[in-house]
Amino acid sequence: MSKKRIDGLRKKMKAENLDGLIVTYLDHVRYLSGFTGSAGLLVISGGRAEFFTDFRYKDQAAKEVTGARINIIKRLPTAALKDFPHLNVRNRKYGFNGEYLTITDRKRLQESLPDAILVSCDGIFTELGWVKEPPEVANISQAVKIGDAAFERVLPLVRPGARESEIAAELEYQMKMMGSEKPAFETIIASGYRSALPHGVASLKKVQKGDLVTFDFGATVGGYVSDLTRTVVVGKATARQKKVYEVVLRANKAGIRKVRPGVSGKAVDRACRTVITRAGYGKKFGHGTGHGIGFFVHVGPRLSTVSDDKLMINNVITIEPGIYFSGWGGVRIEDDVQVTRGGCKVLTRAPKNLLEL
Repeated sequence: MSKKRIDGLRKKMKAENLDGLIVTYLDHVRYLSGFTGSAGLLVISGGRAEFFTDFRYKDQAAKEVTGARINIIKRLPTAALKDFPHLNVRNRKYGFNGEYLTITDRKRLQESLPDAILVSCDGIFTELGWVKEPPEVANISQAVKIGDAAFERVLPLVRPGARESEIAAELEYQMKMMGSEKPAFETIIASGYRSALPHGVASLKKVQKGDLVTFDFGATVGGYVSDLTRTVVVGKATARQKKVYEVVLRANKAGIRKVRPGVSGKAVDRACRTVITRAGYGKKFGHGTGHGIGFFVHVGPRLSTVSDDKLMINNVITIEPGIYFSGWGGVRIEDDVQVTRGGCKVLTRAPKNLLEL
């Protein structure tokens, strides 16, 4: 798998007239080499791939890294390349991902390779991991299953007096016990007025009777993530809560129906947004409809009003429309969806009917 991914980057290097790539972002390093540690760097050239890490990860790298020669270094990875003269060739042109490289590390790289030419080439990395191989889909599917099960297990805790942080801790514990490596991202539990915050990470606020409570969380399996959002009501839902929920649910389903190969992210977004706008809530849906997931929690294709990304077979994307009212609350429903040859497959199985707890 690593060799195939590295060879794919080599084709892009050739198209960009690059002699090599310096990969510093650890998620990219893991995706390309298999290394899961916290200090590593990958250099890819036309004829070889070399991985650099320090003594702490000597045994781990030997076990995990494939497709690259392992070098144990005594400096920071970006500073250590100076110890490898064969990399510092006059006018050799290396690309790097400037989006994930600090100014300090950029300076270290140039000092390590004074005779080389370093150029930022973020575009080479843009579609990294968009299209999934079957083992990748399997890992995502397992992460989705863990998220579904953890959501069901934690629902009994959602009652008046429970803190959002306590619910989040139990949710993450349950996912860990079922095999998740770590949360896919910082868990969002937002209740009452805080449910109007699309990224309202769990706080010390206590849940109250009548609150809308939004869960947005994910598990990680083999480095691959899930991303699930559900909104519930503590007690009996009001007429307004039911109406808003029903509109978001219809939008979610409309977006899913639009998913198929060749469709643009803009078109899927429009399918969701049209439902919400026609219901009179268009100004209350202020974010995009979704994004790709996989080895990274936010990758392409993007699903938004301005996205021309085209869906491809074995993209795995989220469909997550929402409606938010400051000071009142909000509703978001999110599913993970695999693009298939004939349309799509919804991986998420957590119930989407409005739960009144």
